[in-house]
Amino acid sequence: MDKTVDEGLVRIRSSRKRTNILREPEFATIEFLCKIMPSFVTPDMLSAIGFLGSVIAAASVYLAIYNRYFLFLIIPGMAIQWFGDSLDGRIAYYRNTPRKWYGWLLDMNLDWISTAMMTAAYVIYLHDTPLVALLFMAMYGQTFILALMRYKITDIYLIDADGLLGPTELRIILTASTAMEFFIPGFLFWFGVAGIAILFVINGVDFYKLVQLANAKDDEERSKKASQQ
Repeated sequence: MDKTVDEGLVRIRSSRKRTNILREPEFATIEFLCKIMPSFVTPDMLSAIGFLGSVIAAASVYLAIYNRYFLFLIIPGMAIQWFGDSLDGRIAYYRNTPRKWYGWLLDMNLDWISTAMMTAAYVIYLHDTPLVALLFMAMYGQTFILALMRYKITDIYLIDADGLLGPTELRIILTASTAMEFFIPGFLFWFGVAGIAILFVINGVDFYKLVQLANAKDDEERSKKASQQ
């Protein structure tokens, strides 16, 4: 492997801190894809591909109202979403053409729009119990807020919930649960209930840790200000 490739892989690894369970096989896959990606494929194109995957995934849940076989469409939808969302920023670092703030802004907004679309689809599908889908979105949305708070307090952008579950693990869980709905009608309702409870605990623990970090930063800033007077 030549020096240029080595440096590209180092940039990918250092572009974002990850602690999720599947980080090693995920990184290996991303590194391989970055090496074979045609040069005409740009980060913005990959972002668009990822968003298309979100549209397909949301459509699969909505269309399942008319034909339950559409539930399986979430599998390629989520795979496409992972492909685009995971590679758009990494390919930029690999090619040494990152746009940190542009990429972060675009990624956060597309992720939120995708989450809203998925939630709308689940609300329509679970039309008898839509509150479950809405509360799940609220809990999941809080993870976005906590990630932004952590970034502001620590200058570290960490997207893995409680250090173990990241977007990849959540995609797999959501995909499997949606597919299970085909075999066990009502499975999504109970998955939503369990997900709300789990995210409530995870977000609560994460919030408590951030409060401690915020207090420590306040104390540090007060001490620094006092020493300058």
